[in-house]
Amino acid sequence: MQPIALITSPFTDKFSIPRQPGLAPSVISTVSFVGDFDHTASIEGIQQYSHLWLIFEFNQHRSHQWRERVRPPRLGGNKQLGVFATRSPFRPNNLGMSVVKLVDVVVKPQIKLVVSGADLLDQTPIVDIKPYVPYVDAIPEASSAFAGDEPNQLEVCFSATAEAFIDELTSNAAKSEHYQNLRQVIIEVLRQDPRPAYHASKQPERHYVSQLYDLELNWYVTGQCLTITEIRQQKDF
Repeated sequence: MQPIALITSPFTDKFSIPRQPGLAPSVISTVSFVGDFDHTASIEGIQQYSHLWLIFEFNQHRSHQWRERVRPPRLGGNKQLGVFATRSPFRPNNLGMSVVKLVDVVVKPQIKLVVSGADLLDQTPIVDIKPYVPYVDAIPEASSAFAGDEPNQLEVCFSATAEAFIDELTSNAAKSEHYQNLRQVIIEVLRQDPRPAYHASKQPERHYVSQLYDLELNWYVTGQCLTITEIRQQKDF
């Protein structure tokens, strides 16, 4: 098995990546085909689908042993379940799947699929792509014991310093395209509460740092409010 493409996403660190696809729909990513797979014949007709399945490798887990039992974050990190009853990355073959919305198709100079809502780390290898077919892939009567509903979402607030940084960054025409919908992306990513579940009760005053694009977001949570205190750029873009 070999990668057919690599995804470019704003997520340069595992911490803060949404735990499921579609939770941050404003996040735009690009799937770039590589090697022998960079041929237009292989994507002929793909524009007729609104959504796609991305089959990918948890490549940062290659050196990790798989686990028979894992602790899902939705269960507070306290209860164990069998790995095949979860979407944990600690799997025998390191494979994952995410459904994304197809936004655009670029064919020159390289085949690229522009997608939204991806929950993948930057440069994750894509090993297959399949169309999402609503009449078989969407099952209204399906049930899920512990992840049946969306998780509780926090209110995301920005300090005056953080707001000023966003305004300055997005007002620069050369940079604004790279940071598309930056404020909304930050809100959608952080409102999912990236903290380990046990931190919420045992370390309520702790400050955190999230990486997004080449930005460093500093924040803390009080009650149901997540406040971004400062945003810093790690490098010139």
